[in-house]
Formats: sequence, C-alpha cells, structure tokens
Amino acid sequence: MRWAVAETAGGGARLCPLGPDGRPAGPIEVASSLSAAIRSRPQAHRWVWRSTAEIYRRAGVRVERCYDVEAAEALLIGHEHGQSGQARSLAAAWARLRDLPVPSDAPVRAAETQPSLFDSGPVPLPPGTDELSALLEVYAGQLARTDRAEHPDRMRLLLAAESAGMLVAAEMSRSGIPWRADIHREVLDGLLGERMAGGQPRRMAELSAQVSRALGGWVRPDLPAEIIKAFAREGIALSSTRKWELQKVDHPAIEPLLAYKSLYRVYTAHGWSWLEQWVHDGRFRPEYLPGGTVSGRWTTNGGGALQIPKVIRKAIRADPGWRLVVADADQMEPRVLAAISRDPELMEVAGRGDDLYADLAARAFDGDRAQAKIALLGAIYGQTSGDALTHLAELRRRYPAAVAYVDEAAHAGAEGRLVRTWLGRTCPPVSSDPEDEQPQYNSASARARGRFTRNFVVQGSAADWALLMLAGVRHALREMRAELVFFQHDEVIVHCPEAESAAVAAAIASAADAAGRIVFGPTPVRFPFTTAVVECYWDAK
Repeated sequence: MRWAVAETAGGGARLCPLGPDGRPAGPIEVASSLSAAIRSRPQAHRWVWRSTAEIYRRAGVRVERCYDVEAAEALLIGHEHGQSGQARSLAAAWARLRDLPVPSDAPVRAAETQPSLFDSGPVPLPPGTDELSALLEVYAGQLARTDRAEHPDRMRLLLAAESAGMLVAAEMSRSGIPWRADIHREVLDGLLGERMAGGQPRRMAELSAQVSRALGGWVRPDLPAEIIKAFAREGIALSSTRKWELQKVDHPAIEPLLAYKSLYRVYTAHGWSWLEQWVHDGRFRPEYLPGGTVSGRWTTNGGGALQIPKVIRKAIRADPGWRLVVADADQMEPRVLAAISRDPELMEVAGRGDDLYADLAARAFDGDRAQAKIALLGAIYGQTSGDALTHLAELRRRYPAAVAYVDEAAHAGAEGRLVRTWLGRTCPPVSSDPEDEQPQYNSASARARGRFTRNFVVQGSAADWALLMLAGVRHALREMRAELVFFQHDEVIVHCPEAESAAVAAAIASAADAAGRIVFGPTPVRFPFTTAVVECYWDAK
C-alpha cells in the first residue's frame, strides 16, 4: 500500500492511502506530526511526499521506500523536453499541470553546518491551495506521464531508484562520516606548518618566498594573473598556471610553485577553517545532492565530501571496536558498456574474472593490458588521437556492438538529438532554454556535445546502477548496527562493528550483482568490488 503524506501549517500532517492510479483509495487522516503519521502506518509499502531532503529529515523516522515528487519532476521534465535545471518543486509541478505560470525554485541554501533559522522553506503553493490535494494531483499526473515514457518500465525503475538515493543521502548526512579532528589538525600542522597570526601557514609562506625570489620580485602564487606576468618578464609565455603546463617549463620557480599550489588546495578546501565549520561531535555531515549533475552523479552542497585529499583521509577513522568497509567497484564503466550495448563478446569478457582489462588484452591486444585499457577508455571518453586511435580499430573489430553504441550516442549528441541512459535519464541539448526551440549548433559545440554524450550513456547508466546498488546495501543493513556513511561514484563506505564487517562486505557484493540484474536484465556481466576492512580510510588505498 502506498500512502501520501503532507505537512500542515501547525506542524501536523495529513495522509491518505493511494490506489494504483495514484488517486486516493481511502479517507484522509490527520496526525499530530510527520513522525506520528509515519509510525501510524508501519505497513506502508511506499511513502509519497514532496521532498525527501525536507520531510524525511524532519520526520526522524526510518522508512523503507518513498516516492520523491520533486526528484521525479526533474527526471520527467528532462525526459519529455530535454530540459535540465527547470523548476522542480511541488508548486512548479502543480502549476505546469494546470498551465499556470511556473514559480522558480527557492535558491539553494548556502553551505552551512546547520540550516539557518531564516531558511525560506519550500516554494509556496498559491493561497488557498491544499498541499495534500496538490501532492495527490501531481503524483497522479506523474504516473500518467511515466506511462507515456519511451520505456515506461525503465522510467518507473529510474524514478524509484532516484527516490531510494534520496533516502540514502538523507541517512548518510544524518549518520555522518566518523572523523578525528585531532588527527586532522596533526596532518595540517605537519603538512602546512604552524599557523601564523594574520598570514599563511609557515610552510606556504616559505614556498611563496621561494617563488618570489626565483621570479625576481614579490608575487602571490595563488593569483594566476600575477604568476603569468612574472613568467612573462622572464621571457616565458604561459596561457594558464595549470599543473600540466607548468611542468613543461624549466625554471627554478616551478618546483616551489607546484608545491605551493598543492598545499594551497588543502589549506583552502580542508584546512583549519573547514574543520571548525564541518566537523562536530566526531562526525563530518555533508549535505548530499543525488542527481546533482546531468549524468546522475552526486554532488554536495559544500564541504567537499567528494574531493577529500588522500592525505586528509588519515582523519577518517572508525569508532573503537568498529571498522570501515571500503568497497570500490572494479572497472565499472566498461562493464556497464558491455551491459547496455549487449555486445556478446564484451559481455563475456565482463563476466569473467576480476580484471576486465587483462582479459580484454589476452583476447585482442597480444596480452598488453595498457593497450586494452587505452582502447576501451578511449572509446568511452572519445579519445581519438595517438595510441587511443591506433587501438580503437582493433576494439571496433572485436567488439563492434559496443563501439557502435557509443558512436551512435556521439552522433546523436552532435546532431542535437536527446540522448538517454539505459533507464531514461536524459542529456539536454546544448541549449536547454525552453524558449529556444531550435538551438543552433556550430561545429565546435556539436563535437563537444558528441564527446559528452558518448560518455554520458555509459557514465549515466553507471550512476543509475549505483542507485539500485545503494538501495540494496541499505536494505541489507537494516537489521545490523552498520551504517552507510559515504558514497562517491563507484565507492561505498560502511561504518560497522568489527563483528559485522564480513557480512557487510558480502552484502555489498550481493547488492551489486542484484542491481546489475534489475537494471540491465539477465546478462553475464558481473559487477565485482574490491573491498578493504580497515580502521582508517587512508589504509584502504
């Protein structure tokens, strides 16, 4: 049984059961709070609500499944119209349904450790509009729109997976990553040197002085324009201060400059100020945003949780008696390509052993694993020069269906057509302005979009698979003390009592295989993980 629930102005909630068509299947009931409403219906198969990020956090009660109307709206708009970034709130969805002016979404809250007392809250519905009535109307409309999708069953699965991801994200933010602030400070002191009053840490100040001496005058290494001008005075032309360009230059300022840039990234992104803002009570609690990118990959609202430098990972440590189960998906994107292309030879390779590239090399590249990896990643990412181009011809000969799949995605993208993942997540054209009915493509933008969509069909389908994998892990952990605490593209971290670590590792492996079957159907493709059980995240790499 599905139940819809909506908040009321006084802090209470209204709920009602739903039929298969999304319409009410019983009377509306009233509860004193969201948590009371959810607790009153433990048999609910799935809760339908406005926004998991808002409602689930306030309810404080675990649910097994939900349907997030706002997440569904974003996916359906993309699928129907090829538009991203459009308003997705309940108020916007209700206005679209009635051909009324669509209100903009509320601005994203600035990254903070806690929500502000002055948060604006959800986008309001028109005066006199009942939220539960609007929710029911929008939900029924979304079910009908899903039935009209190119592949309705896949779209239904995608909507369910995205909603499951919202639950995982909310629970990970609530649990937090175990974080030792004392060890973090030790790392910063050893790496950057002691903090100096009113200035940079000692080590950075020393490197800055070395750069200035080598360039014959005071410069700030963190200001690219100053660095470019200083090198120009030395007769060296730079177009940027990117690492790859600096490494080509033979000059005594280069070594301290590169060292400074490396420390500067740590200092600004995960330094003492970051630690004071984000780590409290032994936990780092970022705000995860599932589907934060067009491809479906997650982002965070501040905190840099998805870009934690390796050296800072020394601070991520399990509680006493607990362990971190760190699991990395092995060669996930090539395996996804095998599954979505249905290339029989590549599916066979992706179903054997743990090292796909080694198996691929033994079949097509005279045992040269490096060549096999270059060729396969070149096909996925559109690398068509140098060694990648040389080896792509062999890949095309041996695995024609796989290469043709990404080639077609690239052609469709270059021609401005909509391109979708296996489940139906859609890549918009170059222009997603709803008033621009005929976006103009020049050769450069067409090639760029083609390169993007070549990878999008693989990366996006991998992101869809990851949602089902996470949902499976979450379901398996429900009877344990273990808690999901981190997810990044193809990596999962579970914090658990040491006695549960073997069961957690097995649950992750089982969830990965099940997700492959659910998303891609019966194929021989395997989705193995490399798993480490450690006390410190640093030790897993």
